[in-house]
Amino acid sequence: MKRYLYLSLLPEGLIASMLPPNEFGNYLSVGTKKRTRGQAMFLEVDMESVKDILPMDYIEEKCVMQEGNIPKNSVYLSIYRVLETIPLKALLKLYLVTDDGRVMELEKQEYKGNLNKELHLYQELCPITPRVASTLAPKEFSLLMTDGTEKVSVPRIVFTELQLGDLSKDPTAAKIDNLPYPNVQHLRDGLLILKENNDKNKKTIIRTFTKDLLYRTIKNGIFVGDKDDMIYYPFPSIEELESKYYAWWRSANIMGF
Repeated sequence: MKRYLYLSLLPEGLIASMLPPNEFGNYLSVGTKKRTRGQAMFLEVDMESVKDILPMDYIEEKCVMQEGNIPKNSVYLSIYRVLETIPLKALLKLYLVTDDGRVMELEKQEYKGNLNKELHLYQELCPITPRVASTLAPKEFSLLMTDGTEKVSVPRIVFTELQLGDLSKDPTAAKIDNLPYPNVQHLRDGLLILKENNDKNKKTIIRTFTKDLLYRTIKNGIFVGDKDDMIYYPFPSIEELESKYYAWWRSANIMGF
């Protein structure tokens, strides 16, 4: 039976499994006996392209059929500094899982976002988790966080851009509408600092991300980048979410409220 390799982002970990992506996502979210609930996000990794850095003997020994002809759900291979060890080219599809186990698959695409001058709000997901406002577009933000020019940086980062609506242009007076962010005045203050200070390109809004990501707040998609490259997993349009991914989207919105 085929073995799969997954890079879990929430929390970070490298996991071998005999479950295909949809079943693995359901397993991460609700467990085998459906007694737990929790959001999950993971990347499938091309095992063949990274086999030289994997404990293949251990995987072959532990990731085997269980009693009753049941596939092995998970064999943890690492839980520390995993993201930076896997080449970007080895990353396949990204999977977003709701807290009741519904799985949505995202394909890699070239990022063609506009570079208009506006404010951005980023939720860092792995290996660090602050929420950060910035004047930088996603590619520039990814490079800033990973190229080593900052005193605090990481070798590689996964993050998503969140909806700001009209706050991206007018943080002082624009309405928050239905954006479910805590302490909105603090968010406004941080955005205003960036707008009025040309020497500052980012401002921490929340230091530690401790709750589930509200999928409905994603603006464009998920980014994985380092100093050399960035890959992009676009989030579906509202039209696609309400048709092709209706069951997933309904579940995500119920979680969000």
